[in-house]
Amino acid sequence: MQDEARITAILPRASVPARGAGSAQALARALGRGPFAAVVLFVSPEADLADLAAGLPGAFGAVPVVGCTTAGEITATGYAEGEIVAVGLPKDMFMASSFLVPDLGRIDAQALIGHLIRDRQAMARARPAWEGEFAFLMVDGLSVREDELASTLARGLGPVPLFGGSAGDGTRFGATFVLHEGQFLQNAAVVTLVRTAARVKVFSLDHLRPTTARMVVTEANPAERRVRGINAEPAAREYARILGKDPAQLTTFTFAAHPVVVRIGGTHHVRAIQQVDGNGDLIFFSAIDEGVVLTLAEPQDMATHLSRALADLRGQGPAPAILACDCILRRMEAMEKQMTGEISSVLRAHEVVGFSTYGEQVNSMHVNQTMTGVAIYPPEEGM
Repeated sequence: MQDEARITAILPRASVPARGAGSAQALARALGRGPFAAVVLFVSPEADLADLAAGLPGAFGAVPVVGCTTAGEITATGYAEGEIVAVGLPKDMFMASSFLVPDLGRIDAQALIGHLIRDRQAMARARPAWEGEFAFLMVDGLSVREDELASTLARGLGPVPLFGGSAGDGTRFGATFVLHEGQFLQNAAVVTLVRTAARVKVFSLDHLRPTTARMVVTEANPAERRVRGINAEPAAREYARILGKDPAQLTTFTFAAHPVVVRIGGTHHVRAIQQVDGNGDLIFFSAIDEGVVLTLAEPQDMATHLSRALADLRGQGPAPAILACDCILRRMEAMEKQMTGEISSVLRAHEVVGFSTYGEQVNSMHVNQTMTGVAIYPPEEGM
């Protein structure tokens, strides 16, 4: 088999226009009959969510369908917008168990941890010969609870790696939804445990290099991810000064091009800025607090970095199927630098499928301006 056919056999995928009528049935026809252990949908906010949800039972029957809204989609052609993407997990290679975290404002840590442990044990008993495991998380991208949720999930997952993405709403930041049992929900998350016959590798990558420019958060509201002061100066004004810009020039594209990182456990992690408000405060995509030292980072060439990173995931063997969560700020940087076509070519060459997010999760952490995902490798010939 050629790589493309091999990859689509491991992880079948399909996409249809979000604005089309009967999108659920169209997706089911395009994806094929399966049988599937689960189907995952990445849904453009342009879609009629009520119509899509109503059509799912007739289209997919008893197959569990989970999903979320996006800040853009990744299809067979690369970056896309205005699409609904479906990804199937074939039953002959995957076992999946999904559950809802219904209220992110009241996370019951012990109940959640217990649920994860019981599901992991049940799946191990059902498929003892299958050793590949990962957890996939989709979470309301405006909930401001991803950090706490990822940390809690990691305690119940033990050695099982987790990756995920925060649901999006294009560039509007108005309302984001996750899909579970035919309902699009806010202030919620969907966790899917997967056990597979394939070898898997959860990964996280970014193309950012820390500089020597540092700043200290001197006033913040962690609950709102809001920074009011940097270096004892108004936050937006001081950030702009460090960049050599006028505060009035700060835009989402500026934040994408000039991210800040924090050092945790010997590794730098992005703390991306979402916007500047009317008071000159900086609103972040992830956890922030007073006393945190922020380091300005500079981007490497994103297309070159991505191509090398995905090639490294492949190694010397057959190409893996890749399911990915890619930060909206990476897409915005690609647009600003007129690299969208080049990035799409890289994604297309490596058969990546997924969506653009308002944030990414990897193991116990909520991060930004990264691509997180799972590489699923073809079983060895003869197995």
